[in-house]
Formats: sequence, structure tokens, C-alpha cells
Amino acid sequence: MPSARPSQLFRNLNAKIASIPMILTAVVVFLGGTIWTVVYSFTNSKLLPRMRWVGFDQYERLWDTNRWLISIENLAIFGVLSLIFSMVIGFLLAALLDQKIRFEDTFRTIFLYPFALSFIVTGLIWQWLLNPDFGVQSVVRSLGFDGFNFDPLYNADIVIYGILIAALWQGTGLVMCLMLAGLRGIDEDIWKAARIDGIPMWKTYLFIVIPMMRPVLITALVIVATGIVKVYDLVVAQTGGGPGIASEVPAKYVYDMMFLSQNLGQGFAASTMMLLTVIIVVVPWAYLEFGGKGKRHG
Repeated sequence: MPSARPSQLFRNLNAKIASIPMILTAVVVFLGGTIWTVVYSFTNSKLLPRMRWVGFDQYERLWDTNRWLISIENLAIFGVLSLIFSMVIGFLLAALLDQKIRFEDTFRTIFLYPFALSFIVTGLIWQWLLNPDFGVQSVVRSLGFDGFNFDPLYNADIVIYGILIAALWQGTGLVMCLMLAGLRGIDEDIWKAARIDGIPMWKTYLFIVIPMMRPVLITALVIVATGIVKVYDLVVAQTGGGPGIASEVPAKYVYDMMFLSQNLGQGFAASTMMLLTVIIVVVPWAYLEFGGKGKRHG
């Protein structure tokens, strides 16, 4: 038995040696950069990093800034709605395509194509489509509906929803493909058994199919959530944070503080708060997903 451990240690030795540079890069670049950012968030760094400690002053200033509070509110609205709509619409599209419809490949390509575009291109496309002078509003009014108003990017109260439309247009196709792959992995015998038992299709999806697709759902959620946290390009391309600061988001606030306002300390503090938010969400999920399983198996 003691000789089993050394043999396991040297198993796939070449692969382990080959992974060392990647591991070192991850530790030095990601972990090191994270620690560096957190440390300097407690300093009064301006144009260049400097070790002039100010304690929690940067954080107090951050949470007293109206622009930061608006960016957090926008991210919360955008994040919740983006998760809900992308998952629901993606699943419904996948369920429709799973019915073996004609021209399935064509429809799948059409729905997935926007994901191949960059956020900048998507933002510019929807900036044009939502422009009241020559976009959707202009087209509808030309049809005789003179009272029709649809200019979300120019209305501070609903501008975040205009950005949400563009995000859903780009990202829903990927969610659809992930869901479709999950549906195609469901055993055909399950569908046959449900039909024999007289179970309605919606109940089959809700109580049988969706629980079996849990890994796919989690993957889709992680991908969508990652895009939500780092949303920046879409906002810059569509509104530049406007009107005023109505469409401000945390990533843009960090960029502006660090590169435009030349206030590295404030940018580092905002970055740290974004990191803390991610940790608060990820750690409980990771514990339930992996730690809980280990205890149950043990």
C-alpha cells in the first residue's frame, strides 16, 4: 500500500511538468495581481502606485459617490434581468428546435450568429437601431403610428433596458445552444415513458427534464454571470455611460478612475469591491457544489 502513493504521484508526470508554467502564470499574474490591487486600494495612489496608506478612506469615498451607487444599481438591474431572460428565452428556443423542425441548422446559425460579434459591434448596431431619428421609432412612425415612442438610450429612466436588449440579442443564442445540447442528451425513453403516463409536456420539462439538465444550467449561468460582471464594451459603444451617468456600470467606473481621472487608489477600491461581490456569490456556490458532495460521499 505505501508504494501506491509514489506511483500515483508520478502518474502522468509529463502532463504535470507541462502544466507547471501555466500554474505559475496563474499564481503570479492572477493571484499576485489580485493581492497587489487589494493592497494598493488602501493607499492614496494617483497617477502612479505609491505606498501612502490612507486606510479605508478610498472605500468611504467610493460609497459616498453617487456615480458608484448608480453603477451598482444598474448592474443589479441588468444582472437579474439578463440572467432571467437569457435563461428563459434560451431554453424556450432550445425546446422549439428540439422538436426536429425543418431548417433547424439554419435557425440555429441565425440565433447563434450575434454571439460571434464583439460587444463593440453589437453596441453600435443597437445604438443605430434604437436611435429615434432613423431606428425602430422612425420606421414605425413612417408606417403611420406618429405617437409611437421608443428611444430607451436617450431616456435616463430606462436606458439600462436598452443596453439589456442588446445584451440579450447577443448572448441568448449561446445559451440556446447549451440548452439544446442538454436536451439532446436526455434519453428518448424518458419522453416515451412520460407520454405513456399521460404527463403533459410542460410538466415533463419542468419536473423531469430541467432537473436532469442541472450541469448544463450551471454552465450557462456561470457564462452569463461572467459577462454581466465585466459588462463594459456594450455600455461604452451604446451610451458612453449616458445620458449623464444614467447607464454607468462598475467596470466603466473602474476604467475611468484609473485612466481618465488618474486616481488609481479609487479604481483599486472599486475593483476590490467587484472582486468581493464575486467571492460572496462564488464561494457559497462552490461549497454547495463540491464541498457538500464530498461530505455526502464521505
